[in-house]
Amino acid sequence: MAAAVKLSTLDAGFLYMETPEMPMHVGSLSMFQLPDGYDGDFFEAFKAQIADRIADAPMLKRKLARTALDVDHPSWVEDEQFDINRQIFRASLAAPSDMAALRRTVGWMHAKLLNRARPLWEFYVFEHMPGNQVGLYVKIHHSLIDGGAGVALTKIIYDVVPDARPRPRPAAAEAPAEDKPSLAEATNNAMQSYLRFWQAPFSPEAVNFSMPRTGKTDLGSVLLDHVAGQVELGVKLAAAMPAMAGAAARSMASFIDPARLADLQNLVAPKTVLNKSISSERAFGSITLSLPRVKAVGKAAGGSLNDAVMAISAGMLRRYLAQHGEVPDKPLTAGVPISLRDEGNANANNQVFAMICPLATNIADPKQRLATIIAESGKAKDMVNPFKAFVPLMTNASALGLPVAAQLLALLYSRSGLADVLPPATNVCISNVPGPRMTLYAAGAELLHLYPVSIVTHGMALNITVQGYRDQLDFGLIAGANILPDVQALTDLLEEELLVLEQAFGLAA
Repeated sequence: MAAAVKLSTLDAGFLYMETPEMPMHVGSLSMFQLPDGYDGDFFEAFKAQIADRIADAPMLKRKLARTALDVDHPSWVEDEQFDINRQIFRASLAAPSDMAALRRTVGWMHAKLLNRARPLWEFYVFEHMPGNQVGLYVKIHHSLIDGGAGVALTKIIYDVVPDARPRPRPAAAEAPAEDKPSLAEATNNAMQSYLRFWQAPFSPEAVNFSMPRTGKTDLGSVLLDHVAGQVELGVKLAAAMPAMAGAAARSMASFIDPARLADLQNLVAPKTVLNKSISSERAFGSITLSLPRVKAVGKAAGGSLNDAVMAISAGMLRRYLAQHGEVPDKPLTAGVPISLRDEGNANANNQVFAMICPLATNIADPKQRLATIIAESGKAKDMVNPFKAFVPLMTNASALGLPVAAQLLALLYSRSGLADVLPPATNVCISNVPGPRMTLYAAGAELLHLYPVSIVTHGMALNITVQGYRDQLDFGLIAGANILPDVQALTDLLEEELLVLEQAFGLAA
């Protein structure tokens, strides 16, 4: 049996923040085109394909194991009763079974919490859609996966050819017994490492300092492992202190520069109709834009694809707020996730940081708005980049009693309505996830679209996530239905805003 894997503070935080109004799972809506004349059972074929690949994604067969009294982070343990029939379901839509009905259904399903007694993921297959298409709605808890890991998982689930065969697998070999040192040996090794650290406390080698763990979930073992973790963290923090001090000094120079005070004020988000408490209902919208067209806009302005995505989103938000007579004098701000994942890293955990970027929604001219976004995103990156290397270190910190305290605070915040009176941290989340450029297939069907379905929270009722695939950008907008019940109408404005920017830069045909 595989060893238990303790969740990091970042991964576990998504469990602690979860309330009935704020499910903390992410997902996607994939659309497939069945071959002409297809007379098979796509659902059974797809389920068989996942069953064949599940060994390549072992985290999908793990469930949560809480610690005694919830005093420390839970662990992922193998589900001895794993049954793929309790994870993948055949679903159906009411007539006319079209895309609008599917979006409404996905919004409704995305509001439902995952069952923590089982592995925290579910797939739903919607067959018999117009044009011989099939929809696949996926939901996976954010404690298990981030955007980068999601792309890696996509490569496991899907194929690059339509007629892929089952993957050959070597016969399962019995795992060799792990040669663990005795408690005395482990303690002696840890003490030697500890003494070497104090001989050269700021040496880079100190970041490799480690203490032995029991890996068990009983209360005594949890307490012992916690002490080991705190000692280990303290040593690593001390080793990283000179670099952290240098990073802080570089960022502080920006904070105290009088010329940057106006920039810092722009990072404070204004209150809008989007920044209120959300209900336990969701609305989902989707649209596909041309990747080359969006890239061309960013290039014409001297910026990146991500800058163009933010500008298109900013134009949409400005137009929506103008319709309600609520365009703030200060620019809206976006929380923009930044991946910390090294190239080729496919671990199923969260490796993400975030920056705050003003969206220049107070500027009417679209060309000037994009130029301002490019400048502001550059400043935001300069501010957070010095600290990116230290984020993994901090996300492994823990404190006894944190699970209980964090869950109580999340529930209190959810029930108190504080989001209606407190200023928002950011107005909206905008995430751009690079994806595969080649055509993918599943069970012989061609993948047409891969729309993301993400998370909204109290005080931030809209999330805009973009998934790259082939030569297209698939936008998925998820919203609190009490704030934006018709989020598709808002989503449709993205195409118009792209055209506005193309006209501003002389790119329109």
